[in-house]
Amino acid sequence: MNSVETVSDMIGVYALNVAMAIVIFVIGKWVARKVADIAFKLMMKNSKIDETLAKFLDDIIYYILVVMVVLTALKQLGVDTTSFFAILGAAGLAIGLALKDSLGNFASGVMIILFRPFKVGDFINAAGVSGTVEEVTIFNTILKTGDNQKLIVPNGSITGGTITNVNAKPERRVDLVVGIGYDDDIKKAKEVLTNIIEADERVLKDKGITVAVSELADSSVNFVVRAWVNTPDYWAVKFDLTENIKLTFDKEGISIPYPQQDVHHYNND
Repeated sequence: MNSVETVSDMIGVYALNVAMAIVIFVIGKWVARKVADIAFKLMMKNSKIDETLAKFLDDIIYYILVVMVVLTALKQLGVDTTSFFAILGAAGLAIGLALKDSLGNFASGVMIILFRPFKVGDFINAAGVSGTVEEVTIFNTILKTGDNQKLIVPNGSITGGTITNVNAKPERRVDLVVGIGYDDDIKKAKEVLTNIIEADERVLKDKGITVAVSELADSSVNFVVRAWVNTPDYWAVKFDLTENIKLTFDKEGISIPYPQQDVHHYNND
């Protein structure tokens, strides 16, 4: 009877420890999230800390606290954390090989934070995709496409290739190629193009504009048209200039050639 009671007591104690470990894990994880969120808000109040860095540190703080919670829960179960670390150290090589991609993404995340090739809000081209940076986590970078799709890109893929940061500079140059017919007046076309660009208030006149003949193509005389604008105005100016050029050319009687093919028929009769 005593042995039965002893086993029953042991089961009761173990069940209590398991319950306590679960409570520690659940509450500890909740507290870890709250602490990380508070740390993030405090960092965001500091104007010197970039949002990208703040979010990255937020993730680091959260995962460190979660590891501490897990160790505390294991200790409640009677697991010797010292031996646990010894086992983990012995298995470090195997874990490193198994998680080499994840560790590589983590290292790339650190590089992104340290060298800051982009920040939250920038539009980038990287890893074969394009989008606005919404968040940089310890393993991935989250982008939003122009049509509002969410892209989750491994950090390793981003740092392993070319990164184009469209918003890195405050100003961008609009480049257009405009063709006219060989029978059209080059000087008149050049004057019309110049007037169109100068009439747009968003064009930065102090940086100069370029309207020049760049090529005598097969069916057209091509002008290169270049104008500097503020980066946020880039697409709007490019679209508007393209439309205004077509409308003004039509009004001024200047043709815009399109590919044609002459077919000659010979009657041998």
